[in-house]
This record gives sequence, structure tokens and C-alpha cells, in this order.
Amino acid sequence: MESKPINLITMSEVEATPVNWLWFPYIPYGKITLIQGDPGDGKTTLVLAITALLTNGKPMPESSEKITPQTVIYQTAEDGLADTIKPRLIDVGANCKRVVVIDESEQPLSFADNRIEQAIKKAKAKLLILDPLQAYLGTDIDMHRANEIRPTFKSLSGVAERTDCAILVIGHMNKMTGQTKGMYRGLGSIDIAAAVRSILLVGRDKENKNTRVMAHLKSSLAPEGNAIAFELDENGFRWVGKYEMSVEELLYGISSEREPTKESQAIILITELLKNGEMTSNEIYNRLAEHNIIKRTAENAKIKIGVISTKKSSSWTWKLPY
Repeated sequence: MESKPINLITMSEVEATPVNWLWFPYIPYGKITLIQGDPGDGKTTLVLAITALLTNGKPMPESSEKITPQTVIYQTAEDGLADTIKPRLIDVGANCKRVVVIDESEQPLSFADNRIEQAIKKAKAKLLILDPLQAYLGTDIDMHRANEIRPTFKSLSGVAERTDCAILVIGHMNKMTGQTKGMYRGLGSIDIAAAVRSILLVGRDKENKNTRVMAHLKSSLAPEGNAIAFELDENGFRWVGKYEMSVEELLYGISSEREPTKESQAIILITELLKNGEMTSNEIYNRLAEHNIIKRTAENAKIKIGVISTKKSSSWTWKLPY
């Protein structure tokens, strides 16, 4: 088979371009930002508050940079537009004339859908929000498989770059316990974290129940920003501003630099793989091997979880004990 001619690019031919920011150093234009946290910790409320500032042309928290009102595309698969999202947009003072939604009534949207780029261009949107991550990956994409995650995010990154639109994806946290680094707490493959340029972690201040904190977990394009706090109580939403809290303190209440063990990774991966029903042991071993987890470690994790194994024909199947 004849190979295609190779095309080499000399770096002297590449024109260096600056990064533009929706909110420096947290949300860059033309890139994907991931915001993640546990359910109920205020991720969506924070994103709606950012939407309110952007649609009204108001500066972002701790920023004096003036902006003009911009259009935001907000896609959600978890909340109703009429009974949940619209009232919450009103509560945070958003300009709803500048918030648009791609109609998914006849066909669900996914990262690879060309309607995303068409909508950004038509609406001249500067921010696209996809909430949550797993709903928009696509029905054929396994979020735990690196070889499926990489091309999916590459496609969406291409849309962000071509349109110079900031894309903000909301993700949930996994149930991994112990003092593991925050990068490993995102649901799905670690390649998701590798594919985005900025990761924002939202959680509760464990000593102040109404205070929520956004900490900068990853920043590939600028130094990590200060933690930013906001309050949620019976009076609604209020920005607090800079807050002294690290990612480790936000997650665990204490500082930690410990790496997660392979066994703890295996426990969370096996639990996620089996949550929708049984699988063959060989398939699980293969999935874990993608994360450099060996069979013995998988067996130890299986015992700790209490996985039930059953011989069917010539193979073994695993299922959760609950």
C-alpha cells in the first residue's frame, strides 16, 4: 500500500497568536473549559451567574475589564427550560434575550453534531454551555475509553477554535474516596481532563454551609487563578470574590499531595462500568488495562467492592452486589 506524502510544518512558518479570555485566567475563548463538582454544590448556579454577567456586559468577578453584552448558548439535558432554567436565569438577572437554545426536541445534540458550529455562527455566541458532559458525548461514546474520548474532544475543540467561542462543559465528580488529587475526581477517563485547557472545581466550604468555592484545578494557558467564592442561601446568589482555599482543602478539608493508588482507581472504574448491568470479566480487565491497572489489582478491587461473579458458558460475568 502506497503511503501518503508527509507534510512538515516548520515552526518559523507558524504565526504566534495571543489567547483571548472571557474571564482571565479561568475561561479562555476558542477553547474548552470543564467545570465539575458534586451534585448540589452549585455548578449550574455558578454558570448561570456567569451567563448573567456576560449577557449584560458586566465585568467578571475580580476583573475590571469592560465587556460588551454577548450571546450565550445554553444546552441542558437535566433541567427543564420553562420550569427550571428560565426562572433561575431571571433570579440571577440574566438578559434572557441573549440566551438561546438549540432545539433538541427531534434530535438529541452531541459533541460531534454540526448544529453546534452552525448555531454559534448564527447567534454570534461567545459562550456555549453543555450540561452535563455525559449527556452530550454521544450515545456511542464510552467516557471511560481514552481512544473514544480523544477524537470526540478534538472535534469539539476544533469548533471552539474556528468560532473563537468559549465552550464550557459541566461535569460530575466520581465517587472515589480518600485523599486523591482533584484531577482524578472527574467522572470518566483522565483523558477528559487532558483534553481541556482549564478545569474549575466547585464545592462547599465545609465550615460555612452557604459558601461555595470555585477553585482552579488546571490551567494550561495561564497561571492558575485565585479561588472565587459565592454564597447561596434563602436570599439567592451573591458573589463573594477572592477566597483563601486550595483544591485539596475544598475537596477534603485538608491539604494533600498523595497520588491515588491503582486499587482505588480500579474500585471506582469497576463500579462505574458495572452500574448499568453485568459485564464479562475479560472486558473489565481490558478496560482497566487502558489505565495501566493489572489483573491482580482488579481482583483485589473486586473483592473490596463485593462484586458477584457468575460462570456463564465459557466466560465469567461480574455484577455489583446491589
